[in-house]
Amino acid sequence: MAQRGIEPSWRKPAGALAIIAWILMWIILIATFSRYIGALPVLAQLPIYLVAGIVWILPLRPLVIWMETGRWRA
Repeated sequence: MAQRGIEPSWRKPAGALAIIAWILMWIILIATFSRYIGALPVLAQLPIYLVAGIVWILPLRPLVIWMETGRWRA
């Protein structure tokens, strides 16, 4: 049964495209520095790639909140 009065939100597709764009930019940034990071010893590379693999998601929290609520803060 279709619900009436509920309009689809443009925020979710726009947010999904923004997330994809952010991930692509992050990949390009890390790949740009991979030559320099790769020259380091393996034990020095590990924390760099670990942090880089986690930090990219932090700016996405406000975007996901906006996608769900229409506001930038919870």
